[in-house]
Parts: sequence; structure tokens; C-alpha cells
Amino acid sequence: MTEQQPLVSIVIPCYNHAQFVQETIQSVIDQDYQNIELIIIDDGSKDNSVEKIQEMISACEKRFKRFEFRHRPNKGLCATLNEALEWCEGEYFAPVASDDLIKPYKTTIQVDFLLRNPSFIGAFGSAELLSKGRTKQKVKRKYAEYDFNDIFLHKHYLPACTQLLRLSRVKEINGFKEHLIIEDWSMWLFLTDNGGKLVCLNEVFASYRRHDSNISADLDIMLRGRLQIINIFKDKELYTLAKANVMLVQGRDTLNTRKKGSIKFILKAIVSNPRCILTKSFLSYFVNIFFKNPL
Repeated sequence: MTEQQPLVSIVIPCYNHAQFVQETIQSVIDQDYQNIELIIIDDGSKDNSVEKIQEMISACEKRFKRFEFRHRPNKGLCATLNEALEWCEGEYFAPVASDDLIKPYKTTIQVDFLLRNPSFIGAFGSAELLSKGRTKQKVKRKYAEYDFNDIFLHKHYLPACTQLLRLSRVKEINGFKEHLIIEDWSMWLFLTDNGGKLVCLNEVFASYRRHDSNISADLDIMLRGRLQIINIFKDKELYTLAKANVMLVQGRDTLNTRKKGSIKFILKAIVSNPRCILTKSFLSYFVNIFFKNPL
């Protein structure tokens, strides 16, 4: 059976996740898909992540077609993922953060879909939210297909922890851009820029762990990262609307902590492209600020 399955390269970049990384590795071990190579790189952790990973080496060597583990000084997430890409030998590529968990059936379902649908570059699914060890939010999204414009305008649901991408396509665009703050959104835009689609399947594939060290919790950094990526595609016809949508996203994300400040982002969105007032994002913000979170 293994010989008939395409090899899948699963990569775990680890940084200061000693309390979570063993659970993450175990979730990969528990995949019901057999033909997997696992590559783990510890990116200069200052806690005891390396020791925790080393405790799992024996189990990994028994389970996987190929297993590699490396630890060295810190270089950053994108550099770590690109280093792993140089090792990858699979047909498919799935990075998994060292604090997230993937469901046992994830790889099997995604590979089966991509084998039957060669026009898609990658497959995703829904992710449930974990906080303090408990599932706080369990959402199962409907099947959806996304092209470049959908992703550019934030009309997509593509949880990074659920992704499975065609490795050849990732290497064609030279992997991750190390100067960019947000590695996943930029990757999906570069992958779909010249055609091709990503798909979100109607399955829950992963558990995303939310805690204080998540970069996505720093809203100012995320704004800089989104604008950084938007500006790469200034020549696109939808550029001003995409920029407006970035401001809408920031307005929504800051609504609970900086209500008055969030209005400034909405005004910037309207200035960038007045058409944004016709979007679902604008309507959602309007409902939230005036009915659910009145000033």
C-alpha cells in the first residue's frame, strides 16, 4: 500500500514550544496515511524544546519513511521552512506549527482529493480553536474554491495549519519570501498569481492553538505584514480594493480592544476604495460596532 501512495513531506518548524511540540509530533505519527517523511527543525529555541523532540526520535524513526531532525541558532520561520524545503523529497508539502495538532485522517483525504483533481495547487480544511487545552470554537466550513482575486481580497478561508500543497509548485516560486512578515498569505498569492486554485474541503483537519506568543495576536505587526504584501501587487486592478479590505480587517480585529481607533481604519478603507462599503466585511463591521459593541 505504501508503495502506491505519493510521499508526503510534513515539516514542523519549532521555536520555544516545549510544552506543545510532543503533542504535535504525535498527531503526525497518528496519521492514517502511511507514506510520510517528517522533517523537524528547531529554530534556536531557548526552552527545552530540543530535549522534548529528542525524546520522540525513536518513535519517529520507526513510524516514518524518512525522518530528519536538526537544531541550530535562530534564523526565523521563513528561513527555517526554506531550509526544510531543501530536504523535502515528497510530492506534497505540509508545514505544521509546533503548537498545532492535525487530525488522523487529514493527509489521506487531502492526497486523495489532489490526486483526483490535478488542477488544484493545494487543499485545506476547517480548523478548530484550542485555548488552554480546550476546544473553544469548532467550525466546519462548506466546500469552497479560491483563486488569486479571492485571496487578494480576503474572500477566503484557508487556515495555515490545514494546508497540503504540491511541493513542485512551492519550489517553482522559490519557497517562502524571507523578507515578508506573513509567510502563509503571501505564499498562497504567489502560488495562484498565474492561475490555479486552492480548495477548502468540508472537513475539520486541524486544531489551532491560541496563546499569547502567537504572532497573529500582535495586530500592529499583522497590519504591517498585510500592507507589505499588498504593495507587492500594486499593479493589480484590484489593488485599491484589496488595500481597503486590509483596513477593514484591521478595523474588525481592533474593535474589541480599541473601538474608537478601529473607526480610523474603516475611514482609511473608504478613502482607499469607496466600493468597500458594498462588501460583506463592511456590513459585518457596521453591525458589530453599532449594535453589538456600541461606543
